[in-house]
Amino acid sequence: MASPSGLQSGLSRQLFEIWCSDKKNACVIPGNVVEGTLTKTIINEPKEVTLMNGITASLNFADSNTKIISPKNFQSVEMYFNSEKRLAEKTPEVGGTVSGLLVKKTFTYQIMAPDDLHVFSQLSTANISRRITIAYSGAFGVLKHRLKQMFESVESLPDEESEVPAFRVHERLTVKYESEKHISLHWRSDPISDMVSDSVVALVLNISREIPKAVVESEEATKTEEENSKKAEKVVLALLVSLLGDGDKCRWKCGTS
Repeated sequence: MASPSGLQSGLSRQLFEIWCSDKKNACVIPGNVVEGTLTKTIINEPKEVTLMNGITASLNFADSNTKIISPKNFQSVEMYFNSEKRLAEKTPEVGGTVSGLLVKKTFTYQIMAPDDLHVFSQLSTANISRRITIAYSGAFGVLKHRLKQMFESVESLPDEESEVPAFRVHERLTVKYESEKHISLHWRSDPISDMVSDSVVALVLNISREIPKAVVESEEATKTEEENSKKAEKVVLALLVSLLGDGDKCRWKCGTS
């Protein structure tokens, strides 16, 4: 709001110089326009204006088409601004929950949707995509079965979405079977997705520790079976020797009896 209308000095001139380059702002001139003033220059819609310190700044207001309204004395003027906020699309009910970002500027607070942050503030947002590769030599189906025991939603991805076997966990994290020796996790970073990824990593590492243990137990079981077989053979041989004598020992060992 230009007051005085000439924008020659004062707080309105200082605010104009700060905001004139931002397309989210507009300038309302509630008075007559005098030749040689800044407001007269603005009406001609220049691309640049000269500031009080002599520096040139770009003029980039939201509405580039100047509208001149000459109301009569004591006639009210209504102005409408199209500033749709996603959080204000639905009026919250009494006792209901409003979810959004609380933004503090000077001594005022605003609640806004994350998508509106860059529109109604000077802050910007960004998405961080993360990937981690983990050594894993087990069966991919075993990993999927173990994850189904932990998470409610574990869905296989169609071949069109992934070139390798893959499935999505909790609709937030994608697990891909890159090779027989490793898998990869892909997700967009946020508090919940990071927590899901940590759980999946812990499970994969736990399964990887169980696989060598199972192999060792299997080898030990084979060795024990071979030792028991040899012991049984010695017992049978000693029994035959006691019954038939030493003469038949060699024939039995050679398979001639």
